[in-house]
Amino acid sequence: MNLSRELATIGVLVRRDLLRLVREKSRLFGVVAQPLLFWIMIGSGMGSSFAMPGGAAGVDYLEYFFPGVTALVVLFTAIFSTMSLIEDRHAGFLQAVLVAPSSRLSIVLGKTLAGVIAALVQAALFLALAPLAGFDFARIDWAAVVLVLSLLAIGLTALGFALAWRLDSTHGYHAVMSVALFPAWILSGAMFPLEGASPWLRAAMRANPMTYAVEGLRAALYGGTAPGGTGALGLTPSCAPLVLAGFATAMLLLAARACAKRA
Repeated sequence: MNLSRELATIGVLVRRDLLRLVREKSRLFGVVAQPLLFWIMIGSGMGSSFAMPGGAAGVDYLEYFFPGVTALVVLFTAIFSTMSLIEDRHAGFLQAVLVAPSSRLSIVLGKTLAGVIAALVQAALFLALAPLAGFDFARIDWAAVVLVLSLLAIGLTALGFALAWRLDSTHGYHAVMSVALFPAWILSGAMFPLEGASPWLRAAMRANPMTYAVEGLRAALYGGTAPGGTGALGLTPSCAPLVLAGFATAMLLLAARACAKRA
């Protein structure tokens, strides 16, 4: 394997996807604006009527909902960044990449890295609103925020790649991703705490990698320890990144396997 050639392929794919993101300003706006509307409307609708499990006082729904909506920004970015794989196939660009003397792993890594960078940029735009939700910039553990969001973005983008590689229709891809990932986000503790859910929902939430992303992000936004019942999984600070690292690794392997089979 020629390392310089592999890196060049990865660089081309990353640059192409990021240029597409910059040029398609409506996509950039939509990925951030839709979660923002969710946060404002649902968060304001629940308002102070939300009661945090565990008796934690002073946490309204806008504050509770904020980490989950930040994860939603990453989810939307993963969907849109990998949907371009189908568009590239229809335009003939993917076939040109496949005949180049580079491994297919470089395609996976290039598309995934582009998705991670786009997710972090768009999540940063949303995180600028953290003080409005009640979070103090000075207390936020920014290293943990970046780590959790990066691992989540890798896992979701690689999963999107594996699905997009097998599908020929953007409409079909969008439907599959919506059915697979949006419920996963709902069952992540983003909209309601784990403690008050029915037993079967609690089991599903504990098995859901996005639950660890939302809880890890929530703890990081509070500087390490979330108040009241937000720490329902009882995680140590390193537990959420470890679970997400396993999820990201598994999804990268799934994407690499899918890429090796067909174009």
